[in-house]
Formats: sequence, structure tokens, C-alpha cells
Amino acid sequence: MTSPATPAIAHTAAAPLDGLCLEASGPPGPADGLVAGHLRLLGAVGDERSGGHVRLRGAEFSGVTARTSWGDTAVDESTAQAATGVMAVHGRRDGEPRGLAVDYTATVTGVLAVQALLAGLLAQARGGGVSDAEVTAERAGLLAVSQYLAAAGAEESEAAEVAPGGPPFTSADGVVFELETLDPGAWAAFWRALDAPQDAIRRGWRPFQFRYATACAPFPRSLHDATRATAWELIREAARSSGAEVCPLRSLAERAAEHDGAPPWKLTPHPASYSGATAGEADAPLAGVTVLEAGRRIQAPLTAHLLGLLGAEVVRIEPPGGDPLRGMPPACSGVSARWLALNRGKKAVEVDIKSPADRERLRAMAAQADVFLHNWAPGKATELGLDHEHLATANPALVYAYTSGWADRLPGAPMGTDFMVQARTGVGEAARPADEPPAPSLMTLLDVLGGLTGAEAVLAGLLLRQRTGAGVRVDSSLLGAADVLTAAARARAAAGLDPRRPAGFRRPLPTADGWIALPDHSAVPYDVRGLPTAQALERLRGHGLSAVPVVTDLAGLLSTGSISRDAHGAPAVPAPWRFA
Repeated sequence: MTSPATPAIAHTAAAPLDGLCLEASGPPGPADGLVAGHLRLLGAVGDERSGGHVRLRGAEFSGVTARTSWGDTAVDESTAQAATGVMAVHGRRDGEPRGLAVDYTATVTGVLAVQALLAGLLAQARGGGVSDAEVTAERAGLLAVSQYLAAAGAEESEAAEVAPGGPPFTSADGVVFELETLDPGAWAAFWRALDAPQDAIRRGWRPFQFRYATACAPFPRSLHDATRATAWELIREAARSSGAEVCPLRSLAERAAEHDGAPPWKLTPHPASYSGATAGEADAPLAGVTVLEAGRRIQAPLTAHLLGLLGAEVVRIEPPGGDPLRGMPPACSGVSARWLALNRGKKAVEVDIKSPADRERLRAMAAQADVFLHNWAPGKATELGLDHEHLATANPALVYAYTSGWADRLPGAPMGTDFMVQARTGVGEAARPADEPPAPSLMTLLDVLGGLTGAEAVLAGLLLRQRTGAGVRVDSSLLGAADVLTAAARARAAAGLDPRRPAGFRRPLPTADGWIALPDHSAVPYDVRGLPTAQALERLRGHGLSAVPVVTDLAGLLSTGSISRDAHGAPAVPAPWRFA
């Protein structure tokens, strides 16, 4: 907990890792370039060597090492996606497992490794003994699909059908676009303006609404027919008049041309007099740190969940009556399994932010916290008197964290939700190989990665505060997450090269009773469609190919031993880091 009245620490670091040197060694890891790049953005210096072992040393620290690897079964991105259920979830829209053409598990692994290094340094600065951490792509993949895994192991079935189908839509003049609204009235008004059948409008809302949960949206085909019969300008007018929003799919080349070079997060220190508190009794890196979270849906709750896994006490601010998503099916012991995946272990306090008295109570709580985290709509915190300048008045040493959609970096951008940001930033092109039309994944790629980069930024803010005594404002976004995810493809586009992976890239192979995945760029020596999966794997391994079976039923992962059950009986994936 903060101690704002005590003298500041005598350090002058302008960035969290100023004065630290990074060293890389060992065999290649899943995301060597990402780890080194983020550490340099945070102030570290070092040579250009790469390797799966990254060490930070110097200044007042004895040194922390993070080791990354693919895991026990996986050997690369393709096999990691197959083994952890990522292919299964991403492929739901298509009705069969599909590999993400972008290196998603490697990206998640890299961000987790940076988190581990920051947490280890923070623990050392507070008197702890963390010196070593390990992150695998297999654990990273399980974290990425944790909500879908939780639903697969719940006591009841999904509230909406899991079947092929979903956006994007196409206009009569060929514009491919995403549609977003959280309001059933706006949904209905939009489709009525396009003369869609009333029954299709009614039946389409539920799968559309639940696509964030199920990674698919099997709504009536007649809705696609309605957009294909309507010119783009009329579709835009229907969106404007109804209150829905539409966004054309942008290419990676377009995103590269407008990219501002900004890092995925922004840290803004300001004067304070934080004492540099010591660690709590527990060994966890964030033991004794209090996080106040006012988060909705996925992004901010996942950020706080990760901080909680690192030992912080997380106090969740919920509206009167509690978070309505607690009741979102499927449930375990009466509580949403998906909600538990993001919020188990947190304390909860009900606050009516519309009430002046409750807002004052929230300010008093923030005065005693180390971190205040939210993902309210743009301008909402200022409107409520709960923005950084308001809370810093009583607690100058607060780390104030805002996880947003766009971070005010793209004027005129649409609603900052996962699928709209995917559409606007070229993720839809990066996610699929050249023989598939660009389409945002209906797996919540950016909500998850945005939560991860949010936690990375908060840890950086806490470390900067610990070293300098300054309070810090931290801003992260889904846009920043998208830019991290597409960095390699965007660089190819900026160089005038084809940014997309070749036809068939990372596509699993059907067998007589399932699917298998080969490592990237491996050639298949023969047709395996007539072979049982076990026999196909045996033969391929005899040719020296490290093929793995593709997880198609997430429930099958629940018996592997790495996934436990919480007090409600809901599946709980393991923490993604191992510290020593």
C-alpha cells in the first residue's frame, strides 16, 4: 500500500529500466525480438544477441533472468496453437480448426516474459528474492483460451449455439466491413434500414451478442444477403441513423502508412514522495500491493487478474447488485465460469459511480491503493471526477492505469472493441493466409493481448515508482496490442513486400478421426486422411517430423493435469510464469 507522506527514494531513472543492461543467451525462444524490443523501450540497453534466456542486471539489482521455450509438446508456433486449443477456438467461425497466420502464442509468451522480468526486479527492489522466471508458449496459449476452457468445463452448455458463421459483412460494391453495437435496439434499427427479414433480425441478435464468448456467430444467412444487396454509402447511413457502427477492413499496408511509431503503452511520471515499500511476507513478487480495479468485460479484468496472480490484492469495483456478467452462462456453482476465469480470487466492493457519495468513497479507497485501473469509455473518468488528476490529489504516488481501445491515437476511430480494432488495424489480414479472405478472428485476440500489455505497463509503472518515488499514469490500449501482434507483418508491408503468409500456411491436416499439425514450413510426405490420428503421428515422427494432434474439444484439455478446479468447480489454468 502507498506511503505518500514519506521521503522519496534518491534515484533519477526517467524510465523503469534506466541503468540496466540486458543480455541474451541460450537457444532461440518463442519471442526473442519482442522481449528485447520492449525492454529497450523501457530503458534497458544491451547488445543485439538473441536467445531464449534474457537477463537484466545493473544498478541496484542483483539480476533477473527470464527463460522462454515452447513447452513439453510444442516445438514452434503451429504446434503450440494446436496443442493449447488456439486453433480450435479460432476455427469455430469456419467449422474446423484453423491456425492463426500471425504468431499469437509467441507474442503472448514474449509479453509474459517481460512481465516476469519487471515483476522480478520489483520484488528485488522491495527486498524479495526473485532471480529466475520461466514462461512457455504452451502455458501462454492456455491463458489465451482460458475463458473458452472455463466454459468447456462448466456444469451447463453455452447460452448461444457454437456453430460456423459470423462477420465480416460485404456491401454490394465490395466493401468488407465489421459491424458493432452493444444495443439490441440499434441492431434492429440497422437491419431494418437494410430491409432484412424481421425474423432474421430477431434470430441474429443472440449469436451476434455472444460472439465474444463463443468465437462464432451463426446468424441467418439472409443478413449477409441484405448487406450484399446494399451499397456501402447506404450501409454507412444505416449505421449513423441507428446508432450502430461499421468499420471497413483496413490492410496492413494502410496501417503501416499511418503508424506513428508509438510504443504499446505510455508511462507519464509526476512528482510524488513514495517511500518504496518493502515486500509482504509472501514470496509472490507483488505481495503487499493493492490494486483497485473498475474493469468491464475482458481487457482490464484480465490485467488485474494477472497482477493478482503475481501476488497483489485486487479489489474489484462493481455496480450495485454486482457485476451482471457474474450470471453469464455457462455457470459453475451458480457463477459464470467465464467470469471466474478473469475474476477469481478478487475481493468485490459495490459502488454506484453515479452517486456523489459513492464516488467520494471510491476516491477514499484510491487514496489507500497502489494501483487504480479502469477501462471506462473515453471521457467517462473525467466526467465522474475520477481521472488521474482527481485521484492523485489525495494519493500522488498512485499508479493510475487506463486500458482503452484507441489511446486517443486515431482521431475519428470507431468504437474501441476487439473486433473493430482488429478490422481497423489490419489484424484481419495478418490472421489469415493468402488463400483466405481477410477477416478478424472471432477469438478475442486483442482483448486478451490488451489485458497482457496492460499488466506489462502497470508493472513498469510500479517499478518506475519504486525506483524514483514518482507517481505514474499508465496508458495502454487495444490499438497498442494490435500493433504488437502485427509488427512483423506490418514491417513487411512497409518494405513493399507481401505481408501475408502463403496459401495453406499453418493449416492443420485432417486424419480419419481428427486433425494433426506439423511444424511451420514442414512438407507432408504423404496423405494422412485415411489414417487414424495416432498412426499418422507415428509415421510422421518416423520421418523426423514433430507433428502433434490438434485439440478440437477443449474439454479434453481438462484431464491433462495442468488445469485445476477452483472453489466453484470451474476450470482454472495455471499461472503462466514459474518463479524461483
